[in-house]
Amino acid sequence: MLDETRIRLVAVSRTLDAALLARWAAAAVAALEGHRAEIDRINVFPVADRDTGTNMLLTMRAAAAACGRDDALVTAAETLARGALLGARGNSGVILSQVLRGVAEAVAAAEGPCAGAVLTDALDRGARLAEKAVTRPQEGTVLTVLAAAANGAAAARSDRLDAVAVAAVAAARTALRATPDQLPALGRAGVVDAGGLGLVVVLETLAALVTGRAPADAPNAMADTAPLVGTAAGSHALPDGHTGPDGPPGYEVMFLLDGSDDGRAAALRAALDQVGNAVAVVGDGAPDGGGAWNVHVHCTDIGAALEAGMAAGRPHGVRVVPLIDREPDAFPRARAVLAVVCGPETAELARAAGADVLVRDCLPPDDAATDADEALRDEALLAEAVACTGARHVALVTCGAALTPAAERVAGIARRAGQEVVVVPSASVVAGLAALAVHDPGRHAGDDVVAMTEAAAGTRSGALQVADATALTWAGPCAPGDVLGLIDGEVVLIAPDLSVGALWLASRMLTTGGELVTVLLGDGVADALADGLVAQLRREHPEVDVVVHRGARPGHPLELGVE
Repeated sequence: MLDETRIRLVAVSRTLDAALLARWAAAAVAALEGHRAEIDRINVFPVADRDTGTNMLLTMRAAAAACGRDDALVTAAETLARGALLGARGNSGVILSQVLRGVAEAVAAAEGPCAGAVLTDALDRGARLAEKAVTRPQEGTVLTVLAAAANGAAAARSDRLDAVAVAAVAAARTALRATPDQLPALGRAGVVDAGGLGLVVVLETLAALVTGRAPADAPNAMADTAPLVGTAAGSHALPDGHTGPDGPPGYEVMFLLDGSDDGRAAALRAALDQVGNAVAVVGDGAPDGGGAWNVHVHCTDIGAALEAGMAAGRPHGVRVVPLIDREPDAFPRARAVLAVVCGPETAELARAAGADVLVRDCLPPDDAATDADEALRDEALLAEAVACTGARHVALVTCGAALTPAAERVAGIARRAGQEVVVVPSASVVAGLAALAVHDPGRHAGDDVVAMTEAAAGTRSGALQVADATALTWAGPCAPGDVLGLIDGEVVLIAPDLSVGALWLASRMLTTGGELVTVLLGDGVADALADGLVAQLRREHPEVDVVVHRGARPGHPLELGVE
């Protein structure tokens, strides 16, 4: 008599359709979620940064999120592939996106129902696309496992979807077990290739759906490779042939690219191969350069990678992650405060307050937002500076409102890489210095960030600027040579000279109270101006302390902070 508790009613898919693709994407996400930690632990090639499982999961989530409910098959496949491309993370995610692009191309080219032959074509296309995407393919990686899956599918010589899927998984498992013998880094660590394992997990979910097995009954890649899957101990150096021009690469740089084409993408691959390694440049296959590209490289020179991207199209969505072995002792310092300053004088003040310092080009006098190219460079500089602190917790003091969006993006990237970065928004240099003045390394990190944020927010910022043209301001019309007094970026007064302007501005800022006035002098401004201002303020506001430093931004003869 049959055991009714073991009977399952399973909807078996005989052909590829939109519903199956959506179910496959969802099942792959669930499977990668279950195996993510194990895949991350065995990730040693090309860098032991322990994120392959995470990257493949994030890529597959992006693909699944793009799926529509009522799409036709071709549209569903294209949407799935584009979602993966735009959301790809890491080299493994880029390769996975090409598997899904292979599916999209195969169903678009199919005539009639899409079954085993179309899956065979899809895997073959995916393998060729992935191989073309990288500059230096290596045996023993996910590329090897993908090629084996494609060959296994072809060897089945069947148009049955289940037969082809099972054959592909079997061949992929066999190739995966051989990877430690093909790649010395894997052999030394005693593990299989992490990306290859993630691919097997994804292919298994498809096989489970088309054979009618419930996921729990699907052959398990983890068990099948158990002797070679473990915790890769210690730190693993890059294998021979995988160092950049300046030594082992320090950052993973990824960005999306618009406005390119196949020729410029090929040139970009070649250019990035001179900058670093683990290069992958993949597109969505749209004709005439109208599509999107995803770019990946490991390198030491972030700026060079972004400049190569700008020569090939319009980069956006930049992500920079430090390539570090994510073990508990990966960060030699517990905490750091990183201040972004302009000029050597303010850099010295920030260092004296205990901060790490990034000196960047000064913002224009009106604090205007930077253009797209400069925004990319800002993100790269910030990401590199954050990583170079070597601290697990970083308080990032921007010292300028225009940098805050880039700082927030970099903080998000760093957090995903295991480094806690909190932005302390400060609208001006004087606000940033106020934040640094209350920094206390002996205080709890969270409390310290709160104190710095409150100090920056409680600082009113003012500046003097000399008008270079006739204009109508909030304070009335001005002529060339007039001295404009600004508070928080708005013109509030017009003065005949710098001395009068400094006094009027300080007095106006103190009408709402204050305990400390910080004066920053610009280049070429005589000390006598500050001496006169200090003397006058002491007469009119004896309760207020006044400190004077050099370091106002170019274009501002004087900057003031009142707190």
